[in-house]
Amino acid sequence: MVTALPALTARTGLTPEQDQIRRTLRRLLAEHCGPDRVRAAAATAHGYDPRLWDRLSGELGLPGLAVPEAYGGVGCGLVELALACEETGRVLLPSPLLATSGLVTPLIIALGTAAQRDALLPDIAGSALTCALAVPGGLAVALGLIDDNAPGEWAGGGRSGGVQARRAPDGGWLLYGEAGQVLDGHSAGLLLVAARTGGFPRGRTLLFLVRAGAAGLTRTRLTALDETRPQARVQLRDCPAELLGDDGDDDGSGGGSGGGSGGAEVPGALAAMGARAAALLAAEAVGAAACALERTVEYVRGREQFGRAIGSFQAVRHRLADLYVRVQAARSAAYYAAERGDPADAGLALAQCLEAVRAVTADAIQLHGGIGFTWEHEAHLYFKRAAGDELLFGPVHRLRARAAETAGLFTGAYGPGGLREAAPGPDSRNGATPGHDSGNGAPPGHDSTEGAPPGHDPGERTPLASGTGEEAPFASGSAGAVEAARAVR
Repeated sequence: MVTALPALTARTGLTPEQDQIRRTLRRLLAEHCGPDRVRAAAATAHGYDPRLWDRLSGELGLPGLAVPEAYGGVGCGLVELALACEETGRVLLPSPLLATSGLVTPLIIALGTAAQRDALLPDIAGSALTCALAVPGGLAVALGLIDDNAPGEWAGGGRSGGVQARRAPDGGWLLYGEAGQVLDGHSAGLLLVAARTGGFPRGRTLLFLVRAGAAGLTRTRLTALDETRPQARVQLRDCPAELLGDDGDDDGSGGGSGGGSGGAEVPGALAAMGARAAALLAAEAVGAAACALERTVEYVRGREQFGRAIGSFQAVRHRLADLYVRVQAARSAAYYAAERGDPADAGLALAQCLEAVRAVTADAIQLHGGIGFTWEHEAHLYFKRAAGDELLFGPVHRLRARAAETAGLFTGAYGPGGLREAAPGPDSRNGATPGHDSGNGAPPGHDSTEGAPPGHDPGERTPLASGTGEEAPFASGSAGAVEAARAVR
């Protein structure tokens, strides 16, 4: 019979405070967040259990983990918030934690005025205010996870579509447009909306605060694949809004040098926050994968077939061992990204964790047999979380491609396929002089095969060489595999 796997949630190097956060949160969630309660909370009008959210705030200060102490928060770092997200991911907790603390709070801290921080952050830390980030074009692009968000086309680009902002006669701002797939957008007390202003030639992307109940605001909850991660469509029809931060441009044309969220600061702030959010999502995925694997191990140890537990069959044991390795590797990547805070690391960690949770949850359904496909069993909830997160923040191959682009792997002296580009010359084929046989670089009348080693094709393209004349190693990971495949083509 298969033995219990090592603890999937243990992590070395935790400080006493971090370990206390993890243990206390796990105890509370084990008592109040079973599969039936998760379904019931997701089906409510809020999309989560407000009483449990208030308790998590009172006993742990969960929404205030990312809020500085000066504003009534706990003042913890990203690792502590990632620990909390891993535990909430284990039980698929429906809560405003990601949208409020992971997406909106860092932007208010980074771009808000002193008055805005004083007014909003204490309410966020005390769970009196929940927030949602409304960005047209999708979160993955707006946060710079799969593409460069600086051009601003995702926000409307000054053309039709997206959300457009214009000055009101009283000097305020009016928003017009629509954003879909807004996490917790139907119930949040405050919306942070990305909008385009200034027209196409000199347009810029700004962030605006919109309170629930504002005139011209319509919010509709959408039917989502993952019901534990509620989404909404937000429509704004000349909706009054407050600019996040200061603005030195009175006409909104983009020509001023205003601070706050004006100019080029918003894409950079969104990208920095996207790196944090990717680390948190990676930790959530690790928690979901670990719990799904633990439940599967428990099931195969007790389920008997042909007079023995199905977990005793070698094929099942090997499959579970492979999944365990995936989970542990994903956890290492998630916390490495949380500790470093680098965008490239965060994107790669999120890609690895999304792959891990997708593989684990799919195999969990398979190993549960017929019961794993039933609506009453919780296995499909974990699979839907894995699929839903990849749809919202992926896909995986684009996360990796963006990380490679950010790291500069595909720029410089390397041409297509990882080969060094030939120096330009009169003959564009290989830089040969006129009258020279450009087929292989040999002088006219010379047989290029002379002196070649046996089996060597003189026209063969060789991998790029390092500056010392030795063959340069290919990059590690999937990018290296692509380069290697191209080089031997």
